[in-house]
Amino acid sequence: MPSSALARQAPAAALMALPESRGMIMPAPPAAPVENRETYQTLSDNPIVQAAEYPVSTFSIDVDTGSYSNLRRYLTSGSLPPVDAVRVEEMINYFRYDDPAPRDGQPFAVRTELAPAPWNGKHLLLRIGINARDVPTTALPAANLVFLVDVSGSMDAPDKLPLLQSSLTLLTRQLRAQDRITLVTYAGSTAVVLPPTPGNQQARIVQAIDSLQSGGGTAGASGIELAYRAAQQSYLRGGINRILLATDGDFNVGVTDFDTLKGMVAEKRRFGVALSTLGFGTGNYNDTQAAPSTD
Repeated sequence: MPSSALARQAPAAALMALPESRGMIMPAPPAAPVENRETYQTLSDNPIVQAAEYPVSTFSIDVDTGSYSNLRRYLTSGSLPPVDAVRVEEMINYFRYDDPAPRDGQPFAVRTELAPAPWNGKHLLLRIGINARDVPTTALPAANLVFLVDVSGSMDAPDKLPLLQSSLTLLTRQLRAQDRITLVTYAGSTAVVLPPTPGNQQARIVQAIDSLQSGGGTAGASGIELAYRAAQQSYLRGGINRILLATDGDFNVGVTDFDTLKGMVAEKRRFGVALSTLGFGTGNYNDTQAAPSTD
C-alpha cells in the first residue's frame, strides 16, 4: 500500500483505538424551591359573649373582597393558605346575593337571614345584608385619583409592575373628562410622573403608565406624603378624592412606625381624602404592612 494511503488511514485508526469513554453525565441539580415570604396580620377569634350582658354590637361595614381571590390562588397552586390569610368577612363579601334594592329613594336596603349554625345546631347565625342604591357611572361625582405606585426593586416580577401597568391602563378607559388622575411613584426616591391630568387625555396617561420601571429601595412613607400633597392640590369639593396605593407591601425603607402612618391616614380621611391599597405579586406580599395603612 502506498505510504500516502497509510497516512490517510492513520487518523481513523487512531480514533478507533481510543478507549470507550466511561464518564457519567451528572443531571442538573433540582431548582431550589422559591421561598414564600408573604406575611399577614395576625388574626384572633373574638370571644363568645352573653347578649344579656352585651346587648349592643357594633360592626364596621367592610367591603374588602381580596381574601377569597388570595385563597383561591393558594389552593389552585396546590398549597394551603396561611391561617391569617383566611378572612371570612372578605370571602362572604366576594359573592353577590341579589338582595333587594332600596326603594322609595332610600340610600340602602337591609335584609336579614337567621339559621342554625352548621357546626352547632344550638347556635344561630345571623346574616345582615346591606344593598346600596346603584349609581350610574355618568352620575358619579368627578373623581380626583392619585395613583401611588411602588416601583422599587421588589416589584420587578411579571405579576407585579407589568400587571399593575395593565390594570391602570384598563382603568384609564373608564375615566371621564371631569376626572383627574395623578401618577406618583416611589422607590429610593419619590417623583410625580404625571401631574393632574383630565381623564379624557388617555394617550398622555397611558404613555406615563408605560414609562414606569422598577428598581431601588422602598421609601413608602415619603411616597404617601407626596401623594397626599398631590391629592390636596387637586382636591374636588363634593367629589371623589382618593389615593390608590399599588404595591407588594414591602416597605423596606423609610417606615418604622406604622401607628404614626395609620394616624396620618385617619387624619387625612377626616379631611376628605381616602386611601385604598392594591396588592400585587406573590411570594413577597407584605399584608402586615400594606393592610394597616388603610384601616
